[in-house]
Amino acid sequence: MKKILYLSLLSLLLIGCKEKKVEVADYVSPAPVFCEDSAYAYVAEQCAFGPRVMNSAAHDSCGEYIAQKFKSFGTVVYDQYADSKLYDGTPIKMRNIIASYNPEAPVRILIAGHWDSRQWADNDSDEANHNTPIDGANDGGSSIGVMLEIARQLQLANDSNQVKIGVDFICWDAEDSGDSGGGNASSWCLGSQYWSGKRHVEGYTARYGINLDMVGGNNTVFYREQYSMSYAPSIVDKVWGAAARIGYGKYFSYDQEGGYITDDHLQVNQGGIPCIDVIGSDTKSGGFPSTWHTLDDNIKNINKETLKAVGQTMLDVIWTEQ
Repeated sequence: MKKILYLSLLSLLLIGCKEKKVEVADYVSPAPVFCEDSAYAYVAEQCAFGPRVMNSAAHDSCGEYIAQKFKSFGTVVYDQYADSKLYDGTPIKMRNIIASYNPEAPVRILIAGHWDSRQWADNDSDEANHNTPIDGANDGGSSIGVMLEIARQLQLANDSNQVKIGVDFICWDAEDSGDSGGGNASSWCLGSQYWSGKRHVEGYTARYGINLDMVGGNNTVFYREQYSMSYAPSIVDKVWGAAARIGYGKYFSYDQEGGYITDDHLQVNQGGIPCIDVIGSDTKSGGFPSTWHTLDDNIKNINKETLKAVGQTMLDVIWTEQ
């Protein structure tokens, strides 16, 4: 019943999205309008399965939902199944999901984000919740919601406005099961570690990558993350510049820089593809969002305006990469 309700909601929300050009001052973006209602509904659909923690039925069912959704938007989907272990020795079964738009195009960019959620709400203010799995609406779900809506817009583009390059959407698994207290950086981002050693297509490369993480929260700002600045400063400039020219500069801040964050983009960079991290910070504290690794990371705390700012920026980047 819950899933039917969500699907009905998605249909209504999609009807409400107006297809028109984004105009800010003297700049008219060639990109279509990103539908934040649609992206929000995709986040809600993921959360409806329950926490997407490793080795769970909710995880497996949601993975199938994501793959089928991308297929419905005309992409070619590749699955990477692999066995791995968590830092405590727990064996897990991972599934990276890669959806390729225009798979024959020689020039490609990748947009990525993780789809799993954390097993433990170990940053929750109530210690009794520290062993409870989280929905991961923002931390994981928001990235996939944005990517799905981008894929939908790529499919909808008419002949005169089609994107000629290839776009690969990579949904990492097993990103968020790392050791938060042991300083073991390699215990995070297991899916991207696997992909970096064994690409979904032999010899695969891309012009650059953009990793999305926690892109749908309240009071969110995106600072220029330092590994991104070290490996791919020109891509940071490209994305932050796009946000500024379409009116979302308040979200993509030049006022201060972020720190060095261990995230999936690091694996991509070390594998030879320049990749940046668009990762949410809290406007008040400057650190991760207040819902990070807590039970409050649920659909009630997803902000459509933040989804819009990120999604529209990504569309402008893609549509001007011709």
